[in-house]
Amino acid sequence: MPRLEEIIEKVASYNSSADTEVIKRAYVFSGVVHQGQTRLSGEPYLTHPLEVADILTGLKMDAQCVATGLLHDTVEDTFTTIEKIDELFGPEIAGMVDGLTKISRKTFESREDNEAENFRKMILAMSKDIRVLLIKLADRLHNMRTLDALSPERQAKIAKETIDIYAPLANRLGIGWIKTELEELSFKHLE
Repeated sequence: MPRLEEIIEKVASYNSSADTEVIKRAYVFSGVVHQGQTRLSGEPYLTHPLEVADILTGLKMDAQCVATGLLHDTVEDTFTTIEKIDELFGPEIAGMVDGLTKISRKTFESREDNEAENFRKMILAMSKDIRVLLIKLADRLHNMRTLDALSPERQAKIAKETIDIYAPLANRLGIGWIKTELEELSFKHLE
């Protein structure tokens, strides 16, 4: 699991003028609101936002995007509101968290290729900020890396959704390494 200091060092290595304080504040806030929560694997929940933030540093994303990676599940999985995120982190980060929350509430049920295409188009249209899609891809990538904690039925459902929606989305955005890893992890659970 990456440490906060490592994430901050990575951001500073490709952007020396980055506002790393916002990353620190997002980490502290996420830790407080997710306190006591665990993943199905038994790990503290905070490991997930840290991993998402670390993936985002691999994409050389800005400090606000990395901070949003740390905050991405706070509204969906805690009692935090978008208004509270806006108050503490400003409208830019609140807007990204809101976009991620809206995407997470959408479900993909059909196995039809044209339905998958429509779903991808809807996700693209919902995202006013391309960084929302990149955070969603980082979130999905880490979730796929830790899929073994779920039942075989849930693994297959999420893997199918990943291969139909998120791997092609990564491909469209030109992020081949995420596309490839999502496909490989999906095939592991589908084949």
